[in-house]
Amino acid sequence: MRIDPVKLNQKNVLVDDYLNHYKNVEDKFEYNPHHEDTLRKRAEYVQERTYNRNGLADTLTEMNEQWEAPSHTFTMIEKLRNDKTMAVVAGQQAGLLTGPLYTIHKIISVIQLAKQQEKELGTPVIPIFWIAGEDHDFAEINHVMMKSEQRMKKIQLQAQNDQKASVSDLPFDREAVDSWLKKVFAEVKETEITRDFYQTVVSHMKLSSSYSEFFARLLYTLFNEEGLIIVDAHHQGIRRLESGYFEQMIHENETIAEGVWAAIQRNRQQGYPVSLDSEADDAHLFYHHNGERVLLARAEEGSFRGKKNELEKTKTELLQIAQESPWQLSNNVVTRPLMQEFLLPVLSFIGGPGEISYWSVLKPAFQAVGLQMPPVYPRLSFTLVDRKTEVALRELQLDMKKVLEHGTASEKVKWLAAASNPPIEQMSEQIKQEMASIHQPLREKASELGPDLEALGEKNLDYIKQMVEFLEHRMLQSIEEKYQREMKTFKELDLLLHPEGGLQERVWNITPWVNTYGMDVFKRINDHQLSFTHPHYVVYV
Repeated sequence: MRIDPVKLNQKNVLVDDYLNHYKNVEDKFEYNPHHEDTLRKRAEYVQERTYNRNGLADTLTEMNEQWEAPSHTFTMIEKLRNDKTMAVVAGQQAGLLTGPLYTIHKIISVIQLAKQQEKELGTPVIPIFWIAGEDHDFAEINHVMMKSEQRMKKIQLQAQNDQKASVSDLPFDREAVDSWLKKVFAEVKETEITRDFYQTVVSHMKLSSSYSEFFARLLYTLFNEEGLIIVDAHHQGIRRLESGYFEQMIHENETIAEGVWAAIQRNRQQGYPVSLDSEADDAHLFYHHNGERVLLARAEEGSFRGKKNELEKTKTELLQIAQESPWQLSNNVVTRPLMQEFLLPVLSFIGGPGEISYWSVLKPAFQAVGLQMPPVYPRLSFTLVDRKTEVALRELQLDMKKVLEHGTASEKVKWLAAASNPPIEQMSEQIKQEMASIHQPLREKASELGPDLEALGEKNLDYIKQMVEFLEHRMLQSIEEKYQREMKTFKELDLLLHPEGGLQERVWNITPWVNTYGMDVFKRINDHQLSFTHPHYVVYV
């Protein structure tokens, strides 16, 4: 396995500034991740604060015993009881078969950064992955994309989950999941690994009582020796620990919401669009009502209502719920980072481009509840390349960076043009120039006879050019048919390296890679020491 860094251009302006021109965005964050003093200062801040470490360790032990987590995980959980121990944290929804590859990339990032920062500080730093089990958008996680006959095919779980309940609360339909798994594995070529891989996944499915547990069990199989700690944010034991923190968020609700709303407006004025819907009266909390998750907003008189007026609670009633049954509450994208900061001794947070973007407006929310935003480190990103693809790239003389950023469409046209002798595009362009030169006296004479004929002369030349371009297009089509094998290769490269116009990690799933290279394929990537100064890597497996 070879791993090479590739510097890709950032499409998100704010993320580009965060990575390359931090001075432009420094007022939006608490710590500069590029500064050498950041880690020491943050460690001092974390170790001055107090946490319910024993309660947290007990709850994590109970949760992970249910999931039959590896022994290394429990070793790390016990370290949490030590006042010096800190954590590197990332989170994601509980996708089926772990969801898109970027989820795995986050986990590798958390493990890598925890090891690096522990070595630098000389104090225990543990990797924690936070399952956003309270999220209710099942449509986001109920499918995987699989390559099928030169296209990416969506294979969706047909489970009856119409309620807006948290994913961790949804009925886990084993029969539907079993049927879905058969469809997914029907899309892979059988290898010596397929049978064991499939049986492992089915075994995890049969032992799981929720989609979050199914997710966690599979992650622990992929990363069984790294001491990764997985926590379901929607676990009732975790919610009990969060009771007082919910109360604080309710008390400071108006300050949190207005601060975030104002920060969003500033970002927009500065040309930093943030994909975060937020109004000044948002409560940024959910209440779980009749099996559904209802987003709350503040009413003028100080009460809290469902955004669609489904229910209403006074501030006193909401505080009582926080005290007596905190599992009836959950966080949204704004307050989840606050809860994470209250609960865990966060040394560093790992975020993808989208998270870095919306965290840029959260500093006022942290300040409203008396917290500091942790240093935000960009997660590592990978593109996996098999041997066949590596050979094809070399034979077609394609530049990896260009293909990752733009796909193969323009490179295919260039290749086709070069395949003809002389090159068709060059001939076409030359003929159009010569035709324009020959046509020039005719247009000049038409111009002398009046503006109408002058316009007709220009139109006539455009028509001649169009006819040449039409012939060029048909000739290229003919060459494409001649070079069908090469055209198929371009298509295959696009599907693997630039699927649906973006990075592989946003579309592809673990399944084809584990099926070909084994359950330890991502562990082997993680065995390399990876620098966070290179956010993207190409992995030649």
